[in-house]
Amino acid sequence: MLLALTARATPAAAPAAPAVVAGDAAAVLAAVRAPGARAVLVNVWATWCDACRDELPALERFYRENRARGLRLVMVSVDDDEQRAEVARVIAGFAPPAAAGARGDDGTLRAFIKKGDDTAFIDAIDRRWTGALPATFLFDERGVERTFWPQPVTRDDLASKIDPLLRRKP
Repeated sequence: MLLALTARATPAAAPAAPAVVAGDAAAVLAAVRAPGARAVLVNVWATWCDACRDELPALERFYRENRARGLRLVMVSVDDDEQRAEVARVIAGFAPPAAAGARGDDGTLRAFIKKGDDTAFIDAIDRRWTGALPATFLFDERGVERTFWPQPVTRDDLASKIDPLLRRKP
């Protein structure tokens, strides 16, 4: 009887947080160029960055609204590896792994903690970028950078640049 009461009192398991893996610029760019997306957003942020945390809800909503249309989101935290659990907690609100999305994309969120030299990472992503946070980069389906936002991004910013990519014929 006690076992049955314990089983009923146990809450349902929460969905697993997206995996957060260490990645250098090559790994991030490989996620950008992976087949299946019509547009790819790369957002570079940190848990200690207030502006980064402030923009996350709008970024999350936009991603959820557009992932089925072919949008991929690649999150890159510049936190130290010791902060991996906090990074995972922050991004857990983003869309969890889902069924296959548009154009063969699996709908999963790619989440990295930056590893390696800061300058090499910055230069590999975009030489115009100073390393200031937050930073968001938009790539097309071929992995060509289309837009760089070196400041917090708004929903209107995203929509004006991403919607045309998502509407394009393959």
